[in-house]
Amino acid sequence: MKIAVVGTGYVGLVTGTCFAETGNKVTCVDINTAIIDKLNNGQITIYEPGLEKLFLRNQKEGRLTFTTSLEDGIKDAQIIFLALPTPPGEDGSADLKYILGVANNLGSLVRKDDFKVIIDKSTVPVGTADKVKAAILANGGNENSFSVVSNPEFLREGVAVDDFMKPDRVVIGTSNDRAKKIMNDLYAPFVRQGNPIIFMDEKSAELTKYAANSFLATKITFMNEIAILCELLGADVDMVRKGIGSDERIGKRFLFPGIGYGGSCFPKDVQALAKSSTEVNYTFKLLDAVMDVNEIQRLHLLPKINKYFKGDLTGKHFALWGLAFKPNTDDIREAPALYLIDALIAAGASITAFDPEAMNNLKETEQGKKVTFSENQYDALQNADALIIATEWSVFRTPDFDKINSLLKTKIIFDGRNVFDLTQMEEMGYHYESVGRKVIKRK
Repeated sequence: MKIAVVGTGYVGLVTGTCFAETGNKVTCVDINTAIIDKLNNGQITIYEPGLEKLFLRNQKEGRLTFTTSLEDGIKDAQIIFLALPTPPGEDGSADLKYILGVANNLGSLVRKDDFKVIIDKSTVPVGTADKVKAAILANGGNENSFSVVSNPEFLREGVAVDDFMKPDRVVIGTSNDRAKKIMNDLYAPFVRQGNPIIFMDEKSAELTKYAANSFLATKITFMNEIAILCELLGADVDMVRKGIGSDERIGKRFLFPGIGYGGSCFPKDVQALAKSSTEVNYTFKLLDAVMDVNEIQRLHLLPKINKYFKGDLTGKHFALWGLAFKPNTDDIREAPALYLIDALIAAGASITAFDPEAMNNLKETEQGKKVTFSENQYDALQNADALIIATEWSVFRTPDFDKINSLLKTKIIFDGRNVFDLTQMEEMGYHYESVGRKVIKRK
């Protein structure tokens, strides 16, 4: 099949590359000339494990191309994916200006003698498919020449290639039989092991994505509140997590406590669903609570740090391991580490940070100018009063503690992701504070 993907961000580039991997001819479109130039020169523009290999192979084989021209990109494509940003507006609602802007342009480009399936791949509010259709028709589109489909993505950063190539399920919202047949054929190679392609109406598909992410964010937030209760009652959140996670009705995933969720999906999707609820005069009280708790949880380590240093962080210097909102990505959007950085600097402290992939993204921001960066995790520890862990990268799990001991001023670790074992910390004489577990005090 010939496919166009409009937007070469995280979702667009993964989508285009993975469809090319199954033999389709894919053209990706973006108005950012610098990004398109890099991609055409074989430079991948996001970090995602396993993606670069597929990207280079399909580009070499001519199945994956890039252009800044929407007209050229969609000319021969039967399928057009819209993988564009939907940033939160000031009121929390999803901003559809990029999607509707492209839809307006498609009106004059979709020929009457051609049938194209136009797919909302971005996470969009209920009713967006109708708005995209209306925009195309208002700008010259012929109702019989296209169908707008909702096909939300369920990609997890860090394992997105596997998620795309072997999806748990594919959700497709369409009321058009011709579009349904095309979409079924398109996804057939990805569900050969029997995972379902679930067809539904467009509005249900749009709501499914928001419901899924909001449920997962709620599960994380519930566990973070249990962790707070564990600290107050003297219980161990690791034991509680194992005890409830073994219940198949609950499951083991998304039960690890920490310093809140972040990234490009959960924060904006929870916010957008809550906003959509208010637009139909319904208050989604549970989601309001989830957002309130997560805002507090991002700074869960700060009172611990303040208490240890007797309320005065002036002149203190901290090593910070981890900037990305989760491991195996360079995405710093809404990352808890950023909130900690702001709070520590406001309190008079300084920070040297290390992250295996995300440092360049922070360096390019105004916030990044307030932070010193280290080329490796150990150099960040030089003359630091304490180590703070904000992202659970695998490389942090079994470090050289002898080296850590020689570089830190004092053996103090504040661990926002429960990376280290309590017994090990106690045996090595650390002051160690984590989330939902007992405090290990220095000997």
